[in-house]
Amino acid sequence: MPKSPPVSRYYDVKRDEQGQRYIEVKVTGLALLQNPLLNKTTGFTPEERRELGLEGLIPPHISSFEEQKRRTYLRYLDAPTDLARHEYLRALQDRNEVLYYAILEDHLEEMLPIIYTPTVGEAVKMYSNNYRYPRGFTVSTQDIDRVDEMLDNVSVNDVRMIVATDSSAILGIGDQGFGGMAISIGKLALYTAAGGVGPDKTLPVELDVGTNRQDLIDDPLYLGVHHRRWQGQQYDEFVDAFVEAVAARYPKAIIQWEDFSRGTAFRVLERYRKVIPSFNDDIQGTGAMALAGLLRASRMKGEFLADQVFVVVGAGAAGIGVASAIRQGLEAEGLCPEEAHARVYVVDRYGLLMEGQPDLEPQQMPFVRRRADLHGWSYEGEYPNLHEVIVQARATALLGFTGVPGLFRQQDIGAMLAHTPRPIVFPLSNPSSHVEARPSDIVEWTRGGAIVATGSPFSDVNYGGEQIPVGQGNNAFIFPGLGFGAVVSRAREITDHMVMAAALTLAEYTTQHHPHLVYPPISELRELSIQVAVRVAEQAIQDGVCAERKVRNLNREELEAVIRERAWLPKPLPLRRGKGV
Repeated sequence: MPKSPPVSRYYDVKRDEQGQRYIEVKVTGLALLQNPLLNKTTGFTPEERRELGLEGLIPPHISSFEEQKRRTYLRYLDAPTDLARHEYLRALQDRNEVLYYAILEDHLEEMLPIIYTPTVGEAVKMYSNNYRYPRGFTVSTQDIDRVDEMLDNVSVNDVRMIVATDSSAILGIGDQGFGGMAISIGKLALYTAAGGVGPDKTLPVELDVGTNRQDLIDDPLYLGVHHRRWQGQQYDEFVDAFVEAVAARYPKAIIQWEDFSRGTAFRVLERYRKVIPSFNDDIQGTGAMALAGLLRASRMKGEFLADQVFVVVGAGAAGIGVASAIRQGLEAEGLCPEEAHARVYVVDRYGLLMEGQPDLEPQQMPFVRRRADLHGWSYEGEYPNLHEVIVQARATALLGFTGVPGLFRQQDIGAMLAHTPRPIVFPLSNPSSHVEARPSDIVEWTRGGAIVATGSPFSDVNYGGEQIPVGQGNNAFIFPGLGFGAVVSRAREITDHMVMAAALTLAEYTTQHHPHLVYPPISELRELSIQVAVRVAEQAIQDGVCAERKVRNLNREELEAVIRERAWLPKPLPLRRGKGV
């Protein structure tokens, strides 16, 4: 049997005679200190300092790991702004990765909004100006013909999870060019902190096909290629080359497609999901997250999903992904496809999606309404607007994915009270500055009756002396566990059933542990992700896409034991000098 290649060209993970893990390093001195996966900063033992050529290069005091964490956290608290805290944590990640993840583990609920939404949106905008240290892999239009050679420059040999973006539709802030790399880095930090994927098994990727932002093209400090975005066949050939090179270099890797523009997101997903195991978080992750929240909100009302009428505002990747997930959920509760279709209305910039509207895209067609479908409706324009749809459809649930702040008005949400005393209102756009309505206003307009969830964190609302919880509908409840379950099972494809399993697990977990909430606390994200990973891996086995023979015949309890054992933990390991170094 051929010997497995080293984890990295700079080190390998081994076990000693007692079965304890240690790291055999192939670099010493300053080169070792500059490797964030090896660097312990002040935590090296006297033996490691002597053996690895570190004496005189670091302070003499040997800090315990707890001392390092305490010192780091105090420095974090000193940062004056959220963006400064984000930059501080990113610098820590580039200096001492194990310490970085240990800090996240201890303070995940506090730090998630800093490393991810909403603060990551500001970091994306400032990425070129604040660039300090290389991380991840970039392939641009200048060198796509050599992507296979370039991947050989990546030092890690066993990448299992890739987040790749072309930065065309970042959060609610649009085309950000090369700055989208910050999103890939942030997402993968959650795969490790919450999902258990080892940091040496992850690779953030920027697919730099250009930008349509003229201000970036004209900016001499912008770090991406300075031309308009490639499109059409040229774009497809670019991504084809990337996927082919990844499949050859990392045959066990899963790709998460991230923040692609609306039409491109669906096209890329369908083009590659059976070529290389991959999924789109904006479409499928958002859909699963929203469906789980809607299942919970329905139960909080003492009702079922099938008792609701849904209006989804925004027909981009997220909106259509959520509308599709809702229909799948309705059918799972026993509705036929026609009945499920009748309960989901999608509104975009022209109004309700209808036949004859300009610029309709293939993924939107299943949600298009015919004039005959609106028999008995009254509306003034060519197409019903948002308020008219809420009134005429008798909506009980309203979800926003537009990035348009303040889009949901008092008359819109107030109109829902005619159909239900407890409207479900999820303005899920990110970042928080782009939310369609503020939770405090929604609660006020519905006289405390609304069940509210947002994409970015908001404080609970005090109404009439009662604290109304605001759920945080964060994709982080889905994608870390979905990805880890796919990694452990070595899924050949990320099936729709696997995504649905993630959604149902989230809803069931919240019902069991927090029956009065829409979503669980972020502090429980690690445990939730383990549960999601177990159900996803189990579904991969049932769907016949599990390529990992060691787990194919395991029951749920055995599968959970394997996943818990495989989950990476931020604990520093002993370092030893390799032979010949």
